[in-house]
Amino acid sequence: MRIQQAELLESFHKAQSDYGLSTGLAAISEISELILPEHEVSEPMFRLILLAAREVERTGDWNLPLSYFAFWTVRLGGWAAEVRPLRCLRHAIRREAGFLRRAPARAFLREVPPPGMKPLHIEARNLAERFAGEGLDRIEYGKAMQPAARELRDAGLGWIEHHLERRLRTRELLEST
Repeated sequence: MRIQQAELLESFHKAQSDYGLSTGLAAISEISELILPEHEVSEPMFRLILLAAREVERTGDWNLPLSYFAFWTVRLGGWAAEVRPLRCLRHAIRREAGFLRRAPARAFLREVPPPGMKPLHIEARNLAERFAGEGLDRIEYGKAMQPAARELRDAGLGWIEHHLERRLRTRELLEST
């Protein structure tokens, strides 16, 4: 219990004094407020929020931490999409783009996206596998990862918005930073 109390006392001065970083933290805060039931303890979400906030502060960048946070929020919420190949594949599954549709919770692999689906390319799927197997503080964020992190973050935020049945207010702010 003392560890959690000490963790709550962290101030995150760097992140709070920078508009871009505080926008990333605001997105984490908005999502947490909307998905967590009132007066209910959720230690996995508490740890996820703290990890993401610490990484925003440590790295001076919200992109990878927010992508990781969105990915794990979807997983912890039980909303994670499956990736399934469609019969029309001509190439190896690992080389194809996957496509996400908001309902039902499935992602498909196919050359041409069915209506209402967005691509989730192999780089984003590989990053999701890394998120599932590695801690955020162990993943080094480089320029080459930016498109995959954005694609995965957009997919995660889309799933969250779908299940909340409302648009996140901070999402527009993120796009302007």
